Amino acid sequence: MHQDAEFRKGVSEAVGDPRIRRTFRARMDLLMAKRRSAFPDPEAWDELRRAATRIRADSISRLPDLLQQLETNCASNGIRVHWAETADDANRTVFEIMRGHDARQLIKGKSMVSEEMGLNDYLASRGIDCLESDLGEFIVQLAGERPSHIIAPAIHKDRVQVAKLFKEKFPDVSYTEEIEALTGDARRMLRRKFFEASVGLTGVNFAVAETGTLCLVENEGNGRLCTTLPKVHIAVMGIEKVVEKLSDIPPLLNILVRSATGQSITTYFNMISSPRRRGEKDGPGEVHLVLLDNGRSGIYRDRELDATLRCIRCGACMNHCPVYSRLGGHAYPGTIPGPIGALLEPQIAGLDRLGALPTASTLCGACSEVCPVGIPIPELLNRLRAEGVRKGSEGIAGSGSRRRFREALVWRFWQMMCTRPRIYRGALSLAAGMPSVLTRLFGPWTRSRTLPVPAGKSLHVICRDRGLEHE
Repeated sequence: MHQDAEFRKGVSEAVGDPRIRRTFRARMDLLMAKRRSAFPDPEAWDELRRAATRIRADSISRLPDLLQQLETNCASNGIRVHWAETADDANRTVFEIMRGHDARQLIKGKSMVSEEMGLNDYLASRGIDCLESDLGEFIVQLAGERPSHIIAPAIHKDRVQVAKLFKEKFPDVSYTEEIEALTGDARRMLRRKFFEASVGLTGVNFAVAETGTLCLVENEGNGRLCTTLPKVHIAVMGIEKVVEKLSDIPPLLNILVRSATGQSITTYFNMISSPRRRGEKDGPGEVHLVLLDNGRSGIYRDRELDATLRCIRCGACMNHCPVYSRLGGHAYPGTIPGPIGALLEPQIAGLDRLGALPTASTLCGACSEVCPVGIPIPELLNRLRAEGVRKGSEGIAGSGSRRRFREALVWRFWQMMCTRPRIYRGALSLAAGMPSVLTRLFGPWTRSRTLPVPAGKSLHVICRDRGLEHE
């Protein structure tokens, strides 16, 4: 199925499911309330947001230099750096590292980049077992689903669904619907896997070029276990996550966790600068960093769309989006749903494949109001919409692929009509006299809306009849 058709099908199914609307509305309301309480002072929020935006914008503007600096300092610290132009390149790199250690099990911390790579399926097809250790990711992996949210992957499931899933997959576990008991069950199931797996994999929230440090933000401690117990740690990272200095991290961390979960500080903040050194009691013997491009360099080259790369994956835009809150994440094709996904995914996959995503927005601006790094999401979505139908555009993969001759003809007629008063008045008179024809012409639009019935007389005619026409 073409991904545009897949998206329309997903939207129809989500809109027709009252459980999805009820669940997401309640949980988005909770996340929005927690974020509001985390930023009680508007002036402090504005100041912190300006600082974070400046850091991220500066990092993106100097991306090639900072990546070279990061590679140099990581290498000097003993971290092995691998460059991957595509998702397949990154998957092959991870597989080769595991094969070099004769590893058949991979324990994973949360990583949206590994989701983008399709790493689990890639390794499974080569006989390697991948286990998600983040609780939300663990749940959706058991269910055979994709994450529905970038911060809370299983946000679409309630405790009853999780309880039934655990009982189905682990019949020996006692059935319970208590959240603490379910969490304890998952912890016991996962604990031994951290000791059995010889390779652990995580994402990276920020990488510091100045020191060659990888920063991981988490709340459950599974990321720390993935990076300390296995003999080998592989970190996968989109090339845009680099920042220049260690001093850039505090404001970014501050605004990230408050925007994402409403916490004043995250439970665990991990800083990894090297493999285990002599005399240290824990930590991996090897650390590998896989830097994934996968279309990001093309985004970087566009001086307007490069703002997309500022994203710190907090999920605030999703929580406040009236479209996402009614559809949930599974209606969206691609890895990342919501407003930032509608912006990022078409630039990576091409407008010919995911060009419908930028239209999944009311352009209300709620996403840009809460974005902690000032990404003008509605403006950039409009840019992608224009690129999709622009004749002769060569900037983005798939540009012009959504241009349709009939639609272009209609808009050409509209332009001609609106610039020629006589034709405009004639068209209005014609429309007023044939409302049923209009209904047929606008069939797709009227399937979910009531078409306004044109007035019998236009405002110009009424004013003229009353002697109020402007001289």
